[in-house]
Amino acid sequence: MTQSIVLTNHKGGIGKTTSATNIAFGLVAALRHYGAAHPLVLLIDTDSQGHASLATTGRRDFGADNSLYTVLMAERKDAAQAMADCIVQSTWDADLHVLPASPMLEGAERELMGVAGAPFRIAEPLSRIASHYAAVVIDTRPSFSLLTEMGLLAATDAIIPVEPRYLETVGLLSVMQKISDIREGWRHPILRVRGILVTKMDSRVRGHNQLLGELKAHSVLGGLLRGVVPQNEAVSYSHHHHLSIFHYEPKAAAAKAYGHIVDGLVRQLFGRKEAGA
Repeated sequence: MTQSIVLTNHKGGIGKTTSATNIAFGLVAALRHYGAAHPLVLLIDTDSQGHASLATTGRRDFGADNSLYTVLMAERKDAAQAMADCIVQSTWDADLHVLPASPMLEGAERELMGVAGAPFRIAEPLSRIASHYAAVVIDTRPSFSLLTEMGLLAATDAIIPVEPRYLETVGLLSVMQKISDIREGWRHPILRVRGILVTKMDSRVRGHNQLLGELKAHSVLGGLLRGVVPQNEAVSYSHHHHLSIFHYEPKAAAAKAYGHIVDGLVRQLFGRKEAGA
């Protein structure tokens, strides 16, 4: 089964899209490094703002006929072909493919609300083309909307990005419970929380250190800490230039952090033997 990683949280501005795009590219590079025969990775952008699409393709002109919107509006029998037709190659790497978002997703969500089977309109067509990819990464909007639900139901693993200032135990447990509710309510048992990713960490801020320490000490959440990405200006500049952090400044602290996170994911999700199969 192709591993599908969804990044989700109900808060905005926490580095979710930055993490999704750089993890997707990092997986391509890591799988290639380990000798994977087909290191193709698919990035699915479910946020109508389309920031992940813009960053990885340099385009913001996706619409009714060439985006995720097209897939969601297609007849069920045609959805997989529509998905395949709408996927584009990223400018970051030939092996990173993107199913882009469109502002029209806002309207699609309203139209599909209450429609039978709507939550599976990404999962079903994806299941028919996923074998072409070594992994899938799904970026979601900062809310638990219908589109976010679609992303969760298309995933095998969930990562929760969060800033240090939002590291409240109650909030994180609430996100985990929402993921659990979707897993149980829609009978999608393969979905699990793979980890928590702390972003925009500034070790000079006492509160950041205190909250990170509390997370590490927590009996449940501490074991889920996937990694810590430091606050880094290079991240903002890489966005401006539509480049991955690895391309823009490979020696940046954030690039090293994402590299470490990706390497851990490859080892845990695929294993060195599988990655080199």
